[in-house]
Amino acid sequence: MTTNNYLLLFFVIFSINTKAQKKEVIRLTEKPNVLIIFPDQLRRYSAGFWSESKYKSKVIGKPDPVVTPNIDRLAKNGIVFTQAISNYPLCSPYRGMLLSGMFPEQNGIWSNCHKNRDDSLKDDVETITDLFYKAGYNTSYFGKCHFTNNKPVFDKKGNYVGATEAPGGHYINSYDTYVPPGRARHNIEYFYQSIKDIHYNPHVYSNDPGAIEGKKDGELHLPKVFSPKNEAAKIIGYLQNKNGQRDSNKPFCMIWSLNPPHNPWTDESTDMGVLRNYYDTDKYPEVDETLVVRENADVEVAKYARHYFANVTSTDKYIGVVIDELEKMGALDNTIVIFSSDHGEMLGSHGLKGKNVIEMEALAIPFIVHWPKGIKAGGITDLLLSVPDVLPTTMGLAGLEENIPDSKEGTNFADLLMNQSSSNIKKPDGVLLMLGNSRGVLTSRYTLCLEENKRPWEKKKGSKLDNIFIYDNVNDPYQLRKISLENKPKVAKKLLVQLGKLLKRANDPWFQSRRYKEIIPYPMK
Repeated sequence: MTTNNYLLLFFVIFSINTKAQKKEVIRLTEKPNVLIIFPDQLRRYSAGFWSESKYKSKVIGKPDPVVTPNIDRLAKNGIVFTQAISNYPLCSPYRGMLLSGMFPEQNGIWSNCHKNRDDSLKDDVETITDLFYKAGYNTSYFGKCHFTNNKPVFDKKGNYVGATEAPGGHYINSYDTYVPPGRARHNIEYFYQSIKDIHYNPHVYSNDPGAIEGKKDGELHLPKVFSPKNEAAKIIGYLQNKNGQRDSNKPFCMIWSLNPPHNPWTDESTDMGVLRNYYDTDKYPEVDETLVVRENADVEVAKYARHYFANVTSTDKYIGVVIDELEKMGALDNTIVIFSSDHGEMLGSHGLKGKNVIEMEALAIPFIVHWPKGIKAGGITDLLLSVPDVLPTTMGLAGLEENIPDSKEGTNFADLLMNQSSSNIKKPDGVLLMLGNSRGVLTSRYTLCLEENKRPWEKKKGSKLDNIFIYDNVNDPYQLRKISLENKPKVAKKLLVQLGKLLKRANDPWFQSRRYKEIIPYPMK
């Protein structure tokens, strides 16, 4: 092509109206955008697509009867992971692993961040936002953080003072707290944080005065809007960039952590319009086996199912609002959208609510990768995915594999996703499971659990193993029968060897002290 032709091509591309020009810049950029979305406490099978024939055979047990058209759209046009796991099914430990690509011993979070604990993401750990920022990306975070320790450094009105002396000395919440500017914010350029488990009254802090009625970073803002709706609106404002919230010449790396469908499951914290449309008594006269479908569930415990599913559907709606905006901008095709959750929800299974247990309803999380430009649509993978794998895999997908620090403990599975039929990457045959009182292994068939004589949230160390068992998740999909090691000696031996290796790889305290070495065959250093 001659020089004149090159000049003509340049002129044609750039001599278009301003609106179209912005679309063209987005379309031509080589680096993909990254959007990581994870609602809190969304269990793997709370999505409509699992009830369709293509996916139903991959379900362990039965999927929930929920309406999620936007999650379904991402699934059908992306890759669905059938065995993604929250290695430690609790809010803060998950976030520590997701952000750092490292296990708890290295990232600093061994339990939920709380005013009575010291757990906090280490400032000197390079996180996914640090690494994408260094690679030339705009970085942003919307929603729930819950990865830093909680200190009484606020005034009575909830404004950040930064000191415990008056007017400081007050907490704004027992668990999640404001992340101030500086190293703890890990190079998040645009920051919009929502705090408290009150879905229609999120406590918001932001470094964008235009998003919080002119307030400063650290001053409490109360929008009184359903948090997914509020955050979606702010994300759209950020994407449209009308007020210069980002550098439009750079790709973006955005994390959106929604609080629902996390409890409370009350009328006051639920999108009741959605509940009435999809889950009310005209469709489900009782909260019974037609709504709470898993065969290990106690429907009396799961009486909150209408509210839980309503907030799943409502969260899906506002995720769709953001996805639609990306499509309207012409940016969706070259945006790596990762959809997941921090852990599941028991919803009456084994007579329990919540998470922080070793059973599948708490461990199993959704994981979908949607990237039309880079990944073939409609894929399904049985890869056993751990949370620390997300950081290196995301960087690998974005073409930043050379930027992944050696300190990261997860595996980069990008090639497996981009070359689904020809990748030579070895899939793991087991993943590490952790709770405050337990360690274990999950394979494609079995769960092994070693449980100490303490509660998961207790600070004291366990002194002995109270419970050791195996679940056969193929023959017993609802985990109704605990199998002793003596009843499956060959399987037990193999799982214990795996556990020892995984604990070593994670530099877990159990490995460091060779805890229960009479049972766990730890490898040599």
